[in-house]
Amino acid sequence: MKICVIRAMKIVITDGYTLNPGDLSWEPFSQFGEVIYYDRTAPELVAARCQDATVIITNKTPINAETISKASHLKIIAVTATGHNIVDVSAAKMKNIFVCNVPVYGTDSVAQHAFALLLELANQVGKHNQSVQDGDWYQSVDWCYSKAPVIELRNKILGIIGFGKIGQQVAKIGEAFGMKVIYNTRTAQPLQPGKVSLEELFTQSDFISIHCPLRPDNHSFLNKNLFVLMKPTAFIINTSRGQLIQEQDLADALATGKLAGAALDVLSVEPPLTNHPLINLTNCIITPHIAWSSFEARQRLMQTTLDNVMHALRGDPTNVVNQ
Repeated sequence: MKICVIRAMKIVITDGYTLNPGDLSWEPFSQFGEVIYYDRTAPELVAARCQDATVIITNKTPINAETISKASHLKIIAVTATGHNIVDVSAAKMKNIFVCNVPVYGTDSVAQHAFALLLELANQVGKHNQSVQDGDWYQSVDWCYSKAPVIELRNKILGIIGFGKIGQQVAKIGEAFGMKVIYNTRTAQPLQPGKVSLEELFTQSDFISIHCPLRPDNHSFLNKNLFVLMKPTAFIINTSRGQLIQEQDLADALATGKLAGAALDVLSVEPPLTNHPLINLTNCIITPHIAWSSFEARQRLMQTTLDNVMHALRGDPTNVVNQ
């Protein structure tokens, strides 16, 4: 169905740089009307920039009730992510505004990054490379040396918290390395053999990888009460949400040797404050929330966002989170 007013529409992209730092194109969105692009939008500028929008495309820029109330022509809020807590979905629903997200786009990329972190914990490639670059191999009296133990993954126990698409993909990779997979999920029926209680998972696992969504009832649920159950040789990996972990408790466990190490792609506040307790710990690897950001994943993300806008404008919306 062709919409006769389509050229009068304004599509406001509030913070497009993260999704597209220059290797993709926003041009396809111009088929719907005038595209107004911003790399980033400060909170105090959101309402003014969006007041004439028919479509708002946002990644992490909050779209609150005030912005929604002032945008008299607004029909669609397209979130270029799976999480949509940055949008006041209730306010949007009251005005019959579709809020659409992208539920599946980064399964392989996130699972790959989770295992990149796991392998870094096991092999310490970065530490050994830095040692060589610093000249340690030149000065070695032996033909090889080790700056940290190298861990073989075969027969190690991989515990996965959350067993959706990403968790299951991580399980497949772990099994390919010969690891034994156990998991914990809220799903009533086991998805495959190996489902255990959370306490059993923390007690048994050599590596724990977190892949569950953030909900009101699980904020900071990964804390000292569970960390104390872990083997002192065990590691924890988080590519899900930083707020799932009580970070000071994790820092204390790492600093006192009650836990061998951690590798995190997410923190509770991003960017972190300069005095963050986990930064500069020698046994904690941190990457800046990049597990989702492969070119291929971002390409899928943009294409699905384009499809979401197109379908919503045609009256047959997809991936709506506020119906």
